[in-house]
Amino acid sequence: MDDRPIGIFDSGVGGLTVLREVERFLPQEDIVYFGDTARVPYGNKSQSAIVKFSTENARFLLKKKVKAIVVACNTSSALALDHLENFFKVPIFGVIEAAVNKALKISKNRRIGVIGTRSTIASRAYELNLKKKDSQALVYTKSCPLFVPLVEEAVLSGKITDLVIHKYLAELKKKKIDTLILGCTHYPPLRKSIAYFMKGVSIIDSAKEVAVYTRRILADNRLSAAKSKKGKINFFVSDESDNFKKLARLFLKRNVSRPKVVSVSGHG
Repeated sequence: MDDRPIGIFDSGVGGLTVLREVERFLPQEDIVYFGDTARVPYGNKSQSAIVKFSTENARFLLKKKVKAIVVACNTSSALALDHLENFFKVPIFGVIEAAVNKALKISKNRRIGVIGTRSTIASRAYELNLKKKDSQALVYTKSCPLFVPLVEEAVLSGKITDLVIHKYLAELKKKKIDTLILGCTHYPPLRKSIAYFMKGVSIIDSAKEVAVYTRRILADNRLSAAKSKKGKINFFVSDESDNFKKLARLFLKRNVSRPKVVSVSGHG
């Protein structure tokens, strides 16, 4: 048994969807969550900046004695994960591989869609990962920059949401995909509205898949906490964020205590 906490970091608050799933699948685990709210969004930054930020975030979590790190940010998973895995000794995993494995497992026609931020889509990380594991897969991608503000304003359904979903996903619908990966941790709250538009398409939530993957990795490496305990969560951010509590309520379906503000820059 290993009662050290799991570390989770994200560029902001979208990673709380990952936290919620990790909590659901691993209720006995303590968690340290860090949201880099001072430097959000990562989606429009260069790869070198994202590697630097991600390294600093991981260093901060390691100071909290975490036993594993979940990179809850799709942009960091796409552009910095290889560097982090080579740089640090603890198990580190991102949201991409788990979602890719699930998509390939359930897709019948091998036509798979991926939506995400501009930089995640531009990195082709999902596309290349899918193709590497199944060269027959046909992958269609689309960046959906307006989805994040919709979620952050809690506009999860209705006319505006439907129009934006139609604008982005009509093209993917025509491609006859049978599986769609939500390649951004902000997107799960829009899942119902997306599923309604993409009738008959299986929706893959990368947050849920990485939580299942985390459970397996911890078990395989004998890093799981004692099942008898109830995990506790500590929240940290890099900048005071009025939005944090509002979005935490939206993503976690409960109120959370005010996160502690810490500085992580300059140590990467």
